[in-house]
Amino acid sequence: MSTYQTFSADEKPLTILDVRNAKNKRKLAMVTAYDTPSARIVDRAGVDMVLVGDSLGMVMLGRKDTLSVTLDEMIHHCRAVVQGMHHALVIADMPFMTYEPGPEAALANAARLVRESGVRAVKLEGAFLPQVRALVGAGIPVMGHIGLTPQRSAQLGGFKVQGKRADAARVLLDEAAALEEAGCFSIVLEAIPAPLAKAVTARVSVPTIGIGAGADCDGQVLVLHDMVGLYNEFTPRFVKRYAELGALMEQAVRDYAEEVRGGTFPTPAHGFGMDEEELARLESLLDGSGTDSL
Repeated sequence: MSTYQTFSADEKPLTILDVRNAKNKRKLAMVTAYDTPSARIVDRAGVDMVLVGDSLGMVMLGRKDTLSVTLDEMIHHCRAVVQGMHHALVIADMPFMTYEPGPEAALANAARLVRESGVRAVKLEGAFLPQVRALVGAGIPVMGHIGLTPQRSAQLGGFKVQGKRADAARVLLDEAAALEEAGCFSIVLEAIPAPLAKAVTARVSVPTIGIGAGADCDGQVLVLHDMVGLYNEFTPRFVKRYAELGALMEQAVRDYAEEVRGGTFPTPAHGFGMDEEELARLESLLDGSGTDSL
């Protein structure tokens, strides 16, 4: 049986330096979260990092992809996650086209995201090196992300494994090294062959966080709703289901609806009584025999 890890109120939150120093010392666990209740749960469970991903567009808002997620929407969800967090490092995705136009746009939008939501770092998809340098230079920590980058899935031909050919793998190796040089404190490797992820992890001095990239990365990340059975529209091969909460929630609601229709809920135990003297006064008022007022 697993141990449910908790953190005391006086324990310090995890920092960027803690994440960097974990390289070659211990594995890092990261999950997504999009609201305060989920944030509190994953924080109490002892994860190191929480990503507020633009995947919220699909998972929380029912859209077909992440491209329509706005900066305002990210700020809204990030603020909710930060509200429920104590220990884990909170990182926010920069939405599509909030950083691609150039360093100035990236800096303005990242500054607003950090300032208005309280996250402590941002994540950029792809090797946008001038943007990374601008953010890091301004004091905004940046997590890199290479391999399958969902914001560019149309350009990549869909949600497909990247770096399967040697020349493509070399490009990803070079991108990882360049992102480290630009100042990224960590790099997500998504949907790339395990041997390539192992090579990237050995080459860079910052932690790599894998998602569909094998066991040799310095850490792993999964979407919370995927791993607990709350999102069933699409289940990637690399997802492991640790629970089926969606089925449990559906059955709970079915039971509730059945009890309401059958008159077995609520019971007196789920309601509130009334002082007998006050109840008598109310009844007399309702039948017209009382003269005083409530």
